[in-house]
Order: sequence, then structure tokens, then C-alpha cells
Amino acid sequence: MAKDVKPTRKNLMQIEDRIELSERGHDTLEKKRDGLIMEFMDILDQAQDVREDLDDSYERAQRAINMARAMEGDVAVRGAAAALKEHPELTTQSKNIMGVVVPQIESSKVRKSLDERGYGVMGTSARIDEAAEAYEELLENIILAAEVETAMKKMLEEIETTKRRVNALEFKLLPDLYDNQEYIEQKLEEQEREEIFRMKKIKAKKEEEEDELAAAEEAEEEAEPVTADD
Repeated sequence: MAKDVKPTRKNLMQIEDRIELSERGHDTLEKKRDGLIMEFMDILDQAQDVREDLDDSYERAQRAINMARAMEGDVAVRGAAAALKEHPELTTQSKNIMGVVVPQIESSKVRKSLDERGYGVMGTSARIDEAAEAYEELLENIILAAEVETAMKKMLEEIETTKRRVNALEFKLLPDLYDNQEYIEQKLEEQEREEIFRMKKIKAKKEEEEDELAAAEEAEEEAEPVTADD
């Protein structure tokens, strides 16, 4: 790359400006990368807790529905599920974490009272109520897991993008700029040495010519005949 750069002082100044800008950008991106990693680790800890809660709630829901089917029968369980009139509602908003836009899911009508479930108190048992509560809790954990997992994925993508940009600056752009800077400085130093050498030669040549001229004038004066006074 250095061979394509003309060794001029103007180009050297431009490269020095680019180096300064790139170094500042590199430092900024490194800080962003480190901050993103810290945020990601916090979300990762939260995701692990959410996954554990999700697994636990899934197992409880499975036990509850199996018990309800065993005690009340599959038809009664399906009838209770079909009686639901108001389904859960989800709204998606967004929040900003160090420049990364991640989703924020708000849910409503997930947890319901006995009346809101639609199947009524009469004709059902506590086993169906327990199964309904267990699945409502499971749904809440699924929604939370979706939010956290999506945020974690977006943060990880941004970390990888930032790392690539840091590496591009650190291992490609800045080394090329340093090489160009060194190349131009060396060429300018060579040009300066050549100019000094050329000026010395010109000065020596001029002094030599002056000495020759002085010697010639002196020789002429010595050769000029002396005339006697009348």
C-alpha cells in the first residue's frame, strides 16, 4: 500500500491526521466493546435464571395438566381450555442499551381470576384451576425468556460487529497508515539528504569557480607590464 502513496509533506500531514482519528476511533470502539460485553454478561446471568424458571414452570405445568387429565378426564380439561374468551395480549416496545435497540415485551391478561377463565367454578375441580395457574405462569416465563433471549442475541451481534471493527482498525488500517507514514518520512529524509548534498556540490562548484576566477585575475595582474614614470 505504501508504494501507492506519493511521498509529499501534504500526504504525510493527511496520514498523520488519519492516524490520530483512527486511534481515537479505535479507543472509542474498544470502550464500547468492553461496555457491551459487561452488559451482555448481565443479560446472560438474567437469561440463565429465566431459563431455569422456564424449565421449572414447564415441569410444574406438565405435572398439573397430567394430574387434571387423570382426575377430571381429557374432555373436561379440553372443555375448560376452550371456555377461555380473553386471550393474552402482547405489546412490543424497545429500549436502548449502549446504542443497541432491544425489544421490551409487555403482556396483559396472562394471569386470570377464576371468573376470567370462562369455565366457571361449578363443574370443575381445583386440579383444573391448578393446571390453569401453572400454564399462566409458564406463559409469563415464555414471554420473559423471548425478551431476554432476543436482547442477548442482538447484544452478541453488536459485540461481534464492534470486535470486527476494532480488529480492522488494529490489524489492518492502522498498520497500513503507520507503514505509509514511515515510508513517506524515509523518502522525505532521503530527498532532504539529496538536496543537502546537491546544495553542497553547488556551493563547492561555486567556490571552485570563484577561486579559479580569483586566480586568473591575480595572474593577469602579475603578467601586466610595469611602465616607468617620465
